[in-house]
Amino acid sequence: MVVKVKTYSGSRLHERPRRFFWQGRWREVQRVLDRWQTPDYLFFKVAADDGSTYLLRYQPLPDTWEIISR
Repeated sequence: MVVKVKTYSGSRLHERPRRFFWQGRWREVQRVLDRWQTPDYLFFKVAADDGSTYLLRYQPLPDTWEIISR
């Protein structure tokens, strides 16, 4: 499912997600638990302020974020 994500971009674009819009409200990222990259995607496993863990995936072309699992 495509979602809106606000990120921190330091030395590179989308260095880490800060918050994302899911089920009608913004969820704050408490911690990035894991991150990895493939040739086509960036992945972030995050712990959110609602107590859940989410897997976010960023695809540079077409510049979209998705929640892969919860």
